[in-house]
Order: sequence, then structure tokens, then C-alpha cells
Amino acid sequence: MSGDARPIDWGSLRRTEPVSRVFGFDRGTPIDRYYIEGFLARHAPDIRGRVLEIGDPAYTRKFGGDRVTRSDVLHAVEGNRKATLIGDLETGCGIPDDTFDCVILTQVLPFIFDVRGAVRAVHRGLRPGGIVLATVPCISQVSRYDMDRWGDFWRFTSLAARRLFEGQFGAANVAVEAHGNALAATAFLQGAAVEELTPAELDARDPDYELIVAVRAQKQRSG
Repeated sequence: MSGDARPIDWGSLRRTEPVSRVFGFDRGTPIDRYYIEGFLARHAPDIRGRVLEIGDPAYTRKFGGDRVTRSDVLHAVEGNRKATLIGDLETGCGIPDDTFDCVILTQVLPFIFDVRGAVRAVHRGLRPGGIVLATVPCISQVSRYDMDRWGDFWRFTSLAARRLFEGQFGAANVAVEAHGNALAATAFLQGAAVEELTPAELDARDPDYELIVAVRAQKQRSG
């Protein structure tokens, strides 16, 4: 060690095994959910009309309320009782055109190899003026459940997410934000929970530590 660097007090983090291997679900609220749900809460007015969510309608119900006139759930295969549509987000098969006022696409794209195809399918499925609210991880452990079933392929910086969505929606119709800092990222990788950090620690933003990237993109209105 050279210069004025101080020894690091690793405390209970000097370990090769994480605190939790299930993102902190066994300790409380996973840290990425703090940023995801904060993003959806700020854009709750967009969750209205006919809304599509992937796998489960939990965020549609939580943030859409009585603004939602119809809730749809997309699943890739038969067997999900919550699903109203069986289709392939990667190819767009089974997703109707120009149908949805809002698509909630939280933490979905990492598990789809052809992410451009998926964003193209979402764009096609939205009505003119419709909005997609998407989140993707930048810093994250592998999701073992998904890796072993269909694959865990990608992590995204804010620049990657911006270029991905601008390619379909146009630059003027895309807004991107990133959340996280060194402490939040370290805690998330260890599997600590939201309840183990303070709001000030979670809300601090460091552009070099993008834990969650969030995108709001709107389909161009006709005419």
C-alpha cells in the first residue's frame, strides 16, 4: 500500500460467499426494486388504458389503479394462469399491433437474446402515443433461475439502453435515467436489502455506478 491510502475495514464483507444468493428477497426488499418501483411511481400517470405486463400484472395493479381499463399479461408458454396472451416478445408473434396504451417492461430484456427484436415488438404493439416503461440492470449478479431455464444474456449501460430504444422510437421520444452508487451496488451484489440502507445512501447517484437503468419511450403519434 502506498501514499495516503488507508486500509479498508471489510467487516463482514470479507467473504467469498454473498450475504444472499436471491437478491436479498430473504432479507427484505431487493435494492434494485427500490429504484424500479420509484421509477414506476414517478411515471404512474403513464400506466393507464390497456396495459401489458410480462409474466405477472403486479406493477399494473400497484401503480395503475383505476386508470387501467384492461390489464394484459404476456407469457411465452401455456400454463401461467395470469397470462391473457401467449406470445414471443423476441419475435413479436402473438402480440397484437397498435393495441396497448402502456407496456411495463421491468427486468425483462436481460433474458431475451434478440433485444432489438423485443423492442421492435413492443413498439409495434403500442398504440400511437403509447408508452413503454422499461428497466434493465447494469450492475447485477447472474439470475441463476433464469440462466438455467432460458438464459441470462445482457447487462446495459444507460448509453446502450438509449441507443437500443432510440433505434425504434426516435431520440426525441426517449428519456433514460440511471440510479445507483458504489455502496448501493456493493450491497446489491452481496444480497443486502433496502431496509439495511438509508434513503440517503440509496438516493445518492454516481454516474460510474449504474445499478439500474430506466427508460420511458413513447411511440410517435399518427399525423
